[in-house]
Amino acid sequence: MTLRDRIGRLGIWGRELRTTTLTAQQREAAAEIESLGYGALWLGSSPGVEHAVPVIEATTSMVIATGILNIWQHQPSAVGDAFADVERDHPGRFVLGLGVSHALLVSQYHRPYSAMVDFLDLLDLAPDPVPRERRVLAALGPRMLHLAAQRSAGAHPYMVPVEHTAAARAALGPGPLLAPEVNVVVDTDPATARAAARAHLGPYLAMTNYTANLMRFGFTEDDLAGGGSDRLVDALYHWGDVDRIRTRIDEYYAAGADHVAVQVVRSDGAFPIQEYRELAP
Repeated sequence: MTLRDRIGRLGIWGRELRTTTLTAQQREAAAEIESLGYGALWLGSSPGVEHAVPVIEATTSMVIATGILNIWQHQPSAVGDAFADVERDHPGRFVLGLGVSHALLVSQYHRPYSAMVDFLDLLDLAPDPVPRERRVLAALGPRMLHLAAQRSAGAHPYMVPVEHTAAARAALGPGPLLAPEVNVVVDTDPATARAAARAHLGPYLAMTNYTANLMRFGFTEDDLAGGGSDRLVDALYHWGDVDRIRTRIDEYYAAGADHVAVQVVRSDGAFPIQEYRELAP
């Protein structure tokens, strides 16, 4: 079974279950997410392999992925060892998402493309290497997308408009997995939906990896200013009722996505289990 088959068409991207010890309520939530039919859960906030284990143990078949593991914070050999342990105990249940993070967050940040190449080289040389088909890269630009196609199962881009998905598919070619994260706000009021989106978007507008990528797709400094223009917000956050959101997600599939990892954004930051229930069908 390929990774594409394992994770299906729709998954969840979230931070709420990123922990090394789940509460009873969190275990119930993980099991419910699986029962709703989502094929994968992508753990956010720079998780390690250890953060995937409790969610794997709380579910039976859903794939758990790091979205993404920050390569500056981990040694490749240790990542290989951790992957081997999970694979021994839970075969096929874990996917390693890797990324270079951002200069704003990493003091030693330099030459990110070369750093990723070096990390993959060392990962392949580790006593327990992570198979290519079980790792994906958080690729945005053309070089990293090409690397994802050559050295991993595919790409897991974050904070991208649908136009990026079309360009990424062209860069990857037809074979590799393309699994973008997509933000949604289940709110039909434009003012409150965009306010929730801007509150979430704000920190990302200080990260040049994202802003440079957005400008590649026609957004301007004016779009990036003041918390983001309506045009930018509406391109990155798909708001409305479930039917409208479904239509927007379908655009990513039409552009070449194999799998969409939905991140539900709420103004109060609460666990969006009700939205997961509404969006699942």
